[in-house]
Amino acid sequence: MNAPQPIAQESAELAVLIAAPRGFCAGVDRAIRIVELALIRFGAPVYVRHEIVHNRYVVESLKAKGAIFVESLDQVPDGVPVVFSAHGVPKAVPAKAEARGLDYIDATCPLVSKVHRQAERANESGRHIIFIGHAGHPEVIGTLGQLPEGAMTLVESVDDVAALAPPDPDMLSFLTQTTLSVDDTRDIVAALQHRFPSIAGPRGEDICYATSNRQDAVKAIAQRCDRMIVIGAPNSSNSLRLVEVAERLGTPAHLVQRGSDIDPAWLTDIATLGITAGASAPETLVREVIDAVAAHRPIIEDVVVTAEENMVFKLPRGLDPVAD
Repeated sequence: MNAPQPIAQESAELAVLIAAPRGFCAGVDRAIRIVELALIRFGAPVYVRHEIVHNRYVVESLKAKGAIFVESLDQVPDGVPVVFSAHGVPKAVPAKAEARGLDYIDATCPLVSKVHRQAERANESGRHIIFIGHAGHPEVIGTLGQLPEGAMTLVESVDDVAALAPPDPDMLSFLTQTTLSVDDTRDIVAALQHRFPSIAGPRGEDICYATSNRQDAVKAIAQRCDRMIVIGAPNSSNSLRLVEVAERLGTPAHLVQRGSDIDPAWLTDIATLGITAGASAPETLVREVIDAVAAHRPIIEDVVVTAEENMVFKLPRGLDPVAD
């Protein structure tokens, strides 16, 4: 663990290293825009199955505009539109919406949809799929729900790999959740390939560019910092991974949702603070946290850029941004 650098007094300037890239990714931008455009097209209320993205500030902002968030289609009245969250849903969900005659808009991140298509192709080729992910996460539930029960086996760790007993070890494929730890996933994939040399994998990495970039940005600054603050929700997988990345490099890290979550004790006797944000956290919260830090200590801000992002995903047909 990095030893905090002593400071002469509380009024000493605090160096704040701000990771870049950070915050919203293209999939999150697209999902939020879909809800906003649905409200314009259909008028309020528009129902959203599950949080559109895992961020309370974003969800509350959309609620204020007329979005209603539910966990089940059974909570959606007849005759109103429903949006499926960026995490993706099992195939049974749109099928149920169609059976009820509901207008629905799928805001699944295109990179998650890509994993769904890979799963279908592997299944069609007769391969059993080992899916690397976190049990209970909406993205995992959605991906497992693309295929008949039993077509995929979930693993969360190297130990899980050791316990696998597939019916045909020569007919396996692996896929991964898009928001995992890059390092952990690399270890699990290596274990799979060691146990099952013929296992097939995706042509490109399933962990999304934004997850990888944000983890790399933390790696670039964490060892220069006495402490890290990660802005994100406790149910945000990619945000939790950023905390883990910092702590594995020996830097204490805290997950916060708002500036009001900052504990002044974290800012005592340190010289350098790192700040980043998960892919579901808007930039306005980054500014709020920086301002909250500045209320306790004078700061010098330094943005550390490790990658440039310019990814943009198309909106679903029928949602015309010109309409706004």
